[in-house]
Amino acid sequence: MNDRIKRIAEKCLRASHQGDMVFPEVLSTLAGAGIEGYLVDYRKETTTYFLPSGEFVELAHPDSPGPAVAGEFRARTVEENVRKSQANLHTYKEFSAAVREAGCAGYIVSLLGKRVTYFGRTGETHVELMPS
Repeated sequence: MNDRIKRIAEKCLRASHQGDMVFPEVLSTLAGAGIEGYLVDYRKETTTYFLPSGEFVELAHPDSPGPAVAGEFRARTVEENVRKSQANLHTYKEFSAAVREAGCAGYIVSLLGKRVTYFGRTGETHVELMPS
């Protein structure tokens, strides 16, 4: 992955954690750089960004560690917090804490598939489609 794309990924990660960039802005910026998706791992405290070529960059979360991931995955609570985030009712940091407490171990964003798959420690999932 070239340095320019890595810097864009770093900027998006830092800005979202600091509350300076909202999810749609992050997606637009990453897509513009050629990134096709990313994986947020709350247990490892990393986000990995992927290019179509198979190249990737893994970055540590700037505000680690966050709350522990609960054992039970509560998809309804995850969905409620997605809606709050979409309505700008809390920051990314607040969103992350809330979904961890709802048992979300991480999520996969597919810019190609226009969906986000949230997953728990036991492999349970909740899928959100992105607006077109």
